[in-house]
Amino acid sequence: MPPESSSPLSSFGARLQRLPRDFFLFVIAATLYAFAQSAVNSVFNNFLNDTYSISNFQRGLLEMPREMPGFLVVFVSALLYLMSSRRLAALANLLGGLGIAGIALFSARFGVMLAWLFLFSVGQHLFMPLIQSITMEFASEGQAGRRLGQVTGASNLAGIGGSLLILVGFHSLGFSFRTAFVIAASALLLAALLIRTMKADPPPATRTRFVVRREYKLYYWLSILYGTRKQIFLTFSPWVLVTIFKQPTQMVALLLFAGGLIGIVFNPLLGRAIDRLGERFILMGEAVVLIFVCFGYGFSRRLFGEQTALLVAGVCFILDQMLMSVGMARATYLKKIAVQPGDVSQTLMMGVSIDHLFSIIVAALGGIIWVHWGYEYVFLLGVAIACVNLVSASRVRIPQ
Repeated sequence: MPPESSSPLSSFGARLQRLPRDFFLFVIAATLYAFAQSAVNSVFNNFLNDTYSISNFQRGLLEMPREMPGFLVVFVSALLYLMSSRRLAALANLLGGLGIAGIALFSARFGVMLAWLFLFSVGQHLFMPLIQSITMEFASEGQAGRRLGQVTGASNLAGIGGSLLILVGFHSLGFSFRTAFVIAASALLLAALLIRTMKADPPPATRTRFVVRREYKLYYWLSILYGTRKQIFLTFSPWVLVTIFKQPTQMVALLLFAGGLIGIVFNPLLGRAIDRLGERFILMGEAVVLIFVCFGYGFSRRLFGEQTALLVAGVCFILDQMLMSVGMARATYLKKIAVQPGDVSQTLMMGVSIDHLFSIIVAALGGIIWVHWGYEYVFLLGVAIACVNLVSASRVRIPQ
């Protein structure tokens, strides 16, 4: 009898078996983290609006306790600098899981919720740069973008699962906000357990508490621009859907689901494009697309009828969700210009801290702009930032 041809499923299983054990465990942990993030992001703005009835200005100020851990992440990692990256990643997910569990079970009062949100955010922001640095540890020379694309693509698949669960749960299964948060917390705690079972990597001998070098000044500047433009969309785009377009929880979940679905294909292709076309081309392309995205999101209701405006806003929401993955290009750019290999993890942490300092500022500024001039001008600020980002990205050069 002729041998049976292998099915796509068995072929996929065989590829998984060929992956190094620790990389396989890390991919699963990263996908659990993405699943939890998607579930939380799908419900958080509706949770705030329905539970505490906060104002637009308060929504902007809320980003201070939410984003402050991002600014503090480099100091927290400095305190824990003797801990290996993998052990720190496990701790990060443990803190995130405890924080979101606290929001689910012990947040009847707004002030108490903010304390749990702070803990969740500490874990979230500690893990964000570690995803990139640990992933690149498993990459061959010249293949960092490809590896990052693979992990990001797998994370998008998990993100689809998180948003789909919320979409179906709130529509058909009678989910409450507490249910969604408990599920997200469970995923983060399981991710912490998986990373803890990975082989501990010793901290590099050259690792220091802080890394600040002149050679990385363009990376720092790109981090600042990313932080400001990122916060405009993370804070105000779902808030526009909830308060201006009056959309329910299911709409944000649906848009996250659609973006994640596209990302399964888009992110691996983006990773390969970074390796082949270079970081400069990708970062400039991101800035150009972002100009149109910010303008479309901010002014669609002035240009179109209500339904068309909602469609345009939805497309812009998805496009910006995809553009978030361009952070891979900043990470590979840093890896290529790193003076010492041990600088990468700490400098990624520094980048997170820098971008979150400006995230906090722009969130508060955006709230003031919204109150005095309207939400449209918040996104007009995003257009201006994207233009500056385009000029800055054109200065990216990789040493030969």
